Amino acid sequence: MSEAKITEYKLLERLGSGTYAIVYRAMKKTTKEILAVKVMAKSKLSCTAMDNIISEISLLKKLKHRHIVEMRDFLWDEENIYILMEYCDAGNLSSYIRQHRTLDEGTCKRFLQQLALALRYMRQHDVSHLDLKPANLLLTRASGTYVLKVGDFGFAQRLKLNQENTAVKGSPLYMAPEILLNSSYGPAADLWSVGVILYECLFGRAPYSSTSLHELAERIHRNDPIAIPCRPPISTDCRQLLVSLLQRDPGRRISFEKFFDDPYLDLAHVACEENLEKAIALINRAIEMEQRQELAGAYRAYCQGLQYFVPITRAEPDAGKRQLLRQRVLTYLNRAEALKQHIYATTQTERQQQQDVPATSVKKRPDEQGRSGAGNINSSSSSKEGTGGGGGGRASDKLAEKAPEPGIAELARDNEAIARGLEIGWQAAKEASENKLDAALDSYTSALSLLIPVLHQDIPAGQKRVLRQRVVQWMEEAEQIKSIRSAQIMQEMESTEANHYGCTVQ
Repeated sequence: MSEAKITEYKLLERLGSGTYAIVYRAMKKTTKEILAVKVMAKSKLSCTAMDNIISEISLLKKLKHRHIVEMRDFLWDEENIYILMEYCDAGNLSSYIRQHRTLDEGTCKRFLQQLALALRYMRQHDVSHLDLKPANLLLTRASGTYVLKVGDFGFAQRLKLNQENTAVKGSPLYMAPEILLNSSYGPAADLWSVGVILYECLFGRAPYSSTSLHELAERIHRNDPIAIPCRPPISTDCRQLLVSLLQRDPGRRISFEKFFDDPYLDLAHVACEENLEKAIALINRAIEMEQRQELAGAYRAYCQGLQYFVPITRAEPDAGKRQLLRQRVLTYLNRAEALKQHIYATTQTERQQQQDVPATSVKKRPDEQGRSGAGNINSSSSSKEGTGGGGGGRASDKLAEKAPEPGIAELARDNEAIARGLEIGWQAAKEASENKLDAALDSYTSALSLLIPVLHQDIPAGQKRVLRQRVVQWMEEAEQIKSIRSAQIMQEMESTEANHYGCTVQ
């Protein structure tokens, strides 16, 4: 076979270097296309390095994904091997972090979503990268939007989910403990690296940052716990995902399946053509339901549509189209908020009318005769607002006027944790009605964390059914608040120029 030479390309400036390669920006002489060329001198390649190159070329020929750097060709001559890659014009995530010190959680989340999409595609092909780090996550920029692409597959290999290896690969600071401790490892090593990358994006440094390799190894061997800093503050969902990724024991680490389904990542609503069609269909449904005066259903449909429209708007590279999408999001947001206020006002009026009914007109069941207000769901004598414990009395005593479902009230009488969860849930509904959406979301999260485990306990079927209905309703309301808040935050960032990076991440 004759040599394929590099003469049709002009090597320009040097972009960087690695263990056995130098990367240049290059231009194809005939088309003026700009590429990145990875140049490896044959004389400096060990047998292991050559194996890595062959593996990298083999994998890149097959991996074609929007968030994976594309290999265009590979060439060689008497002295060098050349891998011609898609050129990423905005550097890499490492330089981006150094430039901004820390990234806001919204930017971190969008970078993480893109990395997760690449990893999901790689897992579908049984590919493990084994050298994930900010320097290997390249960025492109168009019309103010950033796109992340996974690069440098020199250490990558095919590993099925239950398959293990023992060869030490990767960069120590981002390397999973099971690799550094010279034990066998599997694909889950990549998930540890993802956790380290997310941690560095949020807090400006890796969790085991050290002044030397020796110090790093000592910290790993000592099993130093990873502390999540209090500043800058991060959301509960983000913290939970970070902790689940940074589990030293790969058996306790989050699985790929759960990672891809994690609610914080929300891969179901990432920007794509299919989700744009879903968004349009939901908004059309909301408009039709509103015209039919089905206001609760219309509100839900607007919220569901916004869940798709917000990431699509942020990802749109064309400035003109992005502005049109923002205007549409603002319109749908305003309609959803107006419907929400109307629904809450109507609900409050109905509750007030119910409370105005004379107590003598309300019939009690025989088993309720003689009981105190704590057991009578129609009594308001013991109900107090708020979720604090300073109001006096058990949490179950405060459910009287709040819980319309007798089954729930009966269940709460003998279980203080359930009563507490219900009390917090009703407080969340009150906060939502007062447009305290962040507080409401926190309260719903707390309430659901108490109530969902109960559904797995041995309780009467009828009570479990009623409790499940309440849990599902509050989960839906929490999701609706999330969609409203994401749209509000996007609008606030645009109107106040709070995004000091001056760009969005696609």
